[in-house]
Amino acid sequence: HFTIGINDDLTHTSLTYDPTFSSEPDSVVRAVFYGLGSDGTVGANKNSIKIIGEETDNYAQGYFVYDSKKSGSVTVSHLRFGPDRIRSCYLINSASFIGCHQWEFLEKYPVLTSATEGATFLLNSPYPADSVWDNLPQPVQETILHKKLKFYVINAYQVAREAGLIGRINTVLQTCFFSLSGVLPKEEAIAKIKQYIQKTYGKKGEEIVKMNIKAVDSALDHLYEVQVPDQITSNKPLRAIVPDTAPDFVKNVLGTMLVREGDEIPVSALPCDGTYPTGTSKWEKRNVAQEIPVWDTDVCVQCGKCVMVCPHGVIRSKVYSESELSNAPETFKSAPARDHDWKGQKFTIQVAPEDCTGCALCVDVCPAKNKSQPRLKAINMEAQLPLRETERANWDFFLNLPLPDRNKLNLKKISHQQMQEPLFEFSGACAGCGETPYLKLATQLFGDRMIVANATGCSSIYGGNLPTTPWSHNAEGRGPAWSNSLFEDNAEFGLGMRVSVDKQTEFALELLKNLASHIGDSLVSEIINNPQGNEADIYEQRGKVSQLKYRLEELTRQNLDGDTSHQVKILESLADYLVKKSVWIIGGDGWAYDIGYGGLDHTLASGRNVNILVMDTEVYSNTGGQASKATPRAAVAKFAAGGKPAPKKDLGLMAMTYGNVYVASVAMGAKDEHTVRAFLEAEAYDGPSLIIAYSHCIAHGINMSTAMRQQKSAVDSGRWLLYRYHPELGLEGKNPLHLDMKNPKLPLREAMYSENRFKMLTRSKPEEAKQLLQQAQEDVNTRWQMYQYLANRQPNPES
Repeated sequence: HFTIGINDDLTHTSLTYDPTFSSEPDSVVRAVFYGLGSDGTVGANKNSIKIIGEETDNYAQGYFVYDSKKSGSVTVSHLRFGPDRIRSCYLINSASFIGCHQWEFLEKYPVLTSATEGATFLLNSPYPADSVWDNLPQPVQETILHKKLKFYVINAYQVAREAGLIGRINTVLQTCFFSLSGVLPKEEAIAKIKQYIQKTYGKKGEEIVKMNIKAVDSALDHLYEVQVPDQITSNKPLRAIVPDTAPDFVKNVLGTMLVREGDEIPVSALPCDGTYPTGTSKWEKRNVAQEIPVWDTDVCVQCGKCVMVCPHGVIRSKVYSESELSNAPETFKSAPARDHDWKGQKFTIQVAPEDCTGCALCVDVCPAKNKSQPRLKAINMEAQLPLRETERANWDFFLNLPLPDRNKLNLKKISHQQMQEPLFEFSGACAGCGETPYLKLATQLFGDRMIVANATGCSSIYGGNLPTTPWSHNAEGRGPAWSNSLFEDNAEFGLGMRVSVDKQTEFALELLKNLASHIGDSLVSEIINNPQGNEADIYEQRGKVSQLKYRLEELTRQNLDGDTSHQVKILESLADYLVKKSVWIIGGDGWAYDIGYGGLDHTLASGRNVNILVMDTEVYSNTGGQASKATPRAAVAKFAAGGKPAPKKDLGLMAMTYGNVYVASVAMGAKDEHTVRAFLEAEAYDGPSLIIAYSHCIAHGINMSTAMRQQKSAVDSGRWLLYRYHPELGLEGKNPLHLDMKNPKLPLREAMYSENRFKMLTRSKPEEAKQLLQQAQEDVNTRWQMYQYLANRQPNPES
């Protein structure tokens, strides 16, 4: 809305813009809600639209703004309700109701900009009504006073937790909205909310319905109006979206995107070749966790399991000399290292408090129990807010401690292997994600030489969605080179990377031999004959290549003939290809089993040295939970509402028929040492390798904080097998297939019905569920017997 002002003598005019002006009648309720992807805000608002649009005479309009990351990303819901037909733009710039469902947003974003004078402001606050005012940033206090906002608070996380809905605050805040907005009479609104809870969650079980209704019933008892003082009491500014220590590109370009002003960035500021820097997620500091893990030095056995399963790379361990602690913060924790290889050194487990998502997987896998308080372990969850400042300082100090020598680590021991620096960190994946621990592990083992072709799906969204990426680099600047391609051609995309690397390495070796007399026969021979079979070999090769580059620089200053000089310049550009490159083709089951299977099969048949990692969630996770060929029999998914009638495709067995493909089926939650071994063997194998990794998912309908137990249950029941098929054993006259698990001991029924995707069928179609369970158990029995036969078969020595 623009206003034109003209003075009396018509000589001067003025133009003013009011962004909060609305031409809509006062009868229209205009509400804006700020939520965190996965906290239920968008789902609750969609239900609100259904309630008002379908159950009353009011009209409703909704528009939702969020990026493709969904979980962990900012969501903004724009809702209008009124008695007349709504003909308006989607985005609301003049809101009569503002709901901020995450305290952290208040410290980073101008959430109250669109509020009109006298609007209602509802805040999900960790602080009670009598102290929340003094904890608000100064600009927020100014806006509340200036616009005379009616201010209400509720600790929705506390209410949800007491109702059993950990992290799901949607019904709590939806109840508060209807109570405060007056769109419907309060009692009628609550009745409608409960009706839609039954409709929305009924298929997930009566227990879920009861928990949501309990949250509704207790919500208003915890809703308080804040008595706003008549003066500003805070001097706290809005928090900078990225710190001043961030690189200029992060501050000026990525930071602008982070504050939701990406449309204002000129094209000239963007990289002209489409490449973006890696390791940028560390600047984001989302602060989304209500609770974070805290280390108990006295109880810890230093096994490294908590570090390994962390989906976001926020838990790290290090061993170091005691002298490094001379400038440590007072609250920094350390303990004597228990491993005999590190005798006399100090050991620390440290958490990045502002990057943690609070999934609590680390607590669940911790094997160490506190004998004096059995409910506690060596890792325990505590409120994040009181710990944030001290743990931030501890984290910064921890990062500056030296890393252990990679060449001296025993990678067969989890406690040693997890000392390796992860080059995949702080992703925006769902809290407790089952995919990301595998990616983190791969980068710890091979990240300084990885080239990654990533299929579209969850891994492309949390992996390369602007503005930040979790793929990172080490202090030397080495890290994975990552690119995303489509479902249907990602395997070929990665195969092309391998062919390109091989051709450039071949050309570099040819030039190296041609120039041996100029470079030095000894150096050339050492480079050519280094097998690069382990970390020590690769470290040595990098040193030799550095010598080569230095020698080539010297040669460019000499008066060489034209052809020799030309070869020297080309070899300079190709020298890095003399160090081993590890090509990884990565994606989910929707890509590998379904849409991209033809390309995957072609790549396996090529015989090329590629590593394929399939993160098998057994469903199309990223696009809403559609059934894939990896979905097991009896599971409910989109396009399989009555339970999938067919068994799961056996991708590993199909790949084994080639005979020259390394194949492994792993589940980190069931056997972490086996997972590490499979990754090491696959990468070392000079040929195609396929790792199929069980990846639990929120779409399974499980408690994500105990999801590693679900992996173990899948293995214990025989629904998921652990094995390795190594072609080189066959060349030695041994059976290439090795089963790395004991006979299934858990009834399939017990394992399946601990997941809602299976259990919900027992309520909607109990007879069909019974039949499918029986067939699924027969599938498990038959498959186990077949694999046992193949693994026990004695190879023919004459073959």
